[in-house]
Amino acid sequence: MTTEPLNWTKSSYSGNGGTCVEWAPEHASTHGVVPVRDSKLSDGPVLMLSSDAFTGLVTLARSTDT
Repeated sequence: MTTEPLNWTKSSYSGNGGTCVEWAPEHASTHGVVPVRDSKLSDGPVLMLSSDAFTGLVTLARSTDT
């Protein structure tokens, strides 16, 4: 994990329900690794995904959208 502060962005699919995923796009574009976390646990664990893994996660989420 990085020690630099991350600028988190909520998923556009989150709506106003509070149950959502956040990611740090600036870190992803500069380091090639996508930090992902649960917005309800801002001090919780952060997944560091490769760009390919993040793309797969987004594709999966879109395919199961209900």
